[in-house]
Amino acid sequence: MIIAKTKEQIELIRESALIVSQTLGLIAKEIKPGVSTLQLDKIAEEFIRDQGAIPGFLGLYDFPNTLCMSPNSQVVHGIPNNTPLVDGDIISVDCGVLKNNFYGDHAYTFAVGEIAEDTKKLLEVTKESLYQGIDALKTGNRVGDVGFAIQQYTEAYGYGVVRELVGHGLGKKMHEDPEMPNYGRRGRGKKFIEGMVVAIEPMINLGTQRIKQHRDGWTITTLDNKPSAHFEHNIAIVEGKPEILSSFKYIHEALGINDHREDDFRKSPLVI
Repeated sequence: MIIAKTKEQIELIRESALIVSQTLGLIAKEIKPGVSTLQLDKIAEEFIRDQGAIPGFLGLYDFPNTLCMSPNSQVVHGIPNNTPLVDGDIISVDCGVLKNNFYGDHAYTFAVGEIAEDTKKLLEVTKESLYQGIDALKTGNRVGDVGFAIQQYTEAYGYGVVRELVGHGLGKKMHEDPEMPNYGRRGRGKKFIEGMVVAIEPMINLGTQRIKQHRDGWTITTLDNKPSAHFEHNIAIVEGKPEILSSFKYIHEALGINDHREDDFRKSPLVI
């Protein structure tokens, strides 16, 4: 069952989501060759706790860390470790926060130094597909409309859309109804309602859509070991239209990226 949120509850989710956004902006400054994902994880946990919040992933379903850190062919749920990043890597960073009994949860895929052109294109397309999906999140539409928008956009580039992993509703639980696949048919699935909040998160592979899970019970990689990208935002339906509650602007500021795409889904620009 989809749980509609009050305006007050949406603002609490926004607060948690923006702590995630700030955490990812902080991590963006630290991602460079020679740094380990475990070092980044410790920075994130300390920052989140300093904001009076709790790391949302730590201990959730027994996950052992604050961040999911998934380099290169890892799709999601990578466990931070002491292996240093190297020039040419990409690293998907997924972060959750719990504050005032509401969750925030989103992700961004970063380049480490100079990356291959085909990988750079994968990141660009996956990021844009997120906004294509968000644009379809409005009252009267259905889950399949969002999935269709993401699938159509990414498959036009020959990429693989992961089927087994999906976005989700968000609120007092990290994972609520509805599930939000990144593929689908228009007009199919649960109907969107005013006040619902979801995490839309395209997980797109450079090659095959097929994936495999590793023996650690968490790490998911592409079956052909080609790179995978992951971008995620938290969005509410407000007055029938999508409003992004999270923000990549902290990341963009840290990396010197001029990107105002998410401003299309805000009532007013986010002040940093």
